[in-house]
Amino acid sequence: MSRYKRPLALRPEPEGKVPEVAMVMAAGLGKRMRPLTATRPKPLVEVAGKALLDHTFDHLRAAGVRKAVVNVHYLADSLEAHLANRVSGIETAVSDERDQLLETGGGLVRALPLIDADPFLAVNSDNFWVDGPVDSLRLLASNWDDEKMDALLLLVPLARAYCHNGQGDFHMSPKGVLRRKKPGTVAPFVYIGIQMLSKRLFEGELPEGAFSTNVLWDRAIAAKRCYGTVHQGLWFDVGTPAAVRKTEEMLAGV
Repeated sequence: MSRYKRPLALRPEPEGKVPEVAMVMAAGLGKRMRPLTATRPKPLVEVAGKALLDHTFDHLRAAGVRKAVVNVHYLADSLEAHLANRVSGIETAVSDERDQLLETGGGLVRALPLIDADPFLAVNSDNFWVDGPVDSLRLLASNWDDEKMDALLLLVPLARAYCHNGQGDFHMSPKGVLRRKKPGTVAPFVYIGIQMLSKRLFEGELPEGAFSTNVLWDRAIAAKRCYGTVHQGLWFDVGTPAAVRKTEEMLAGV
């Protein structure tokens, strides 16, 4: 388990059933993380003494997830060996993208037959978060409303998006409905790579091959079925070697 554990809860754990299956996005090229990714995929880059992928699995196990579907492309053999030899306590299945990198949306479509749950979690393996007063995945699940939502995104206020150089991604209504920021403007919330999705989102015509999850989100936003909830703990955008160092320095003071 990670040595960075969430603080003692000040209130009961949130109610809501955490999906038993998660899609773990691990197929990216990690170009911004070079030279650390010259010989290993980005999810195996270590932060605070442990691979990013292992931190992700710690969170999944703690929330009660029984199965993780992991997509692979860059240095896929290394990722598969890590899953086979280093991951325990959770079933794993590999969605193979060796033939073509499908991006986030296409990767989800390729993996969908392996995802035997609806709704399900989708988690980027190359970010780093620390739970707040409650488990972040349980918090996300507690806010899911199947009658209203096709996508529920975990967000962090821009001011607390550590090591992040962007200008925010979304505006959020008091009821949690998301809308995009306008080009050239700043938005108050940043998506942190953790979401809960319904398979309804994949019905109808979709692009073939590689495409971004933005296509799916835009579909849900247009239908007012894309919602957000705010992460209560820490989040770090560990996209570069410099960000890894800064994250570890900040964690040392936690």
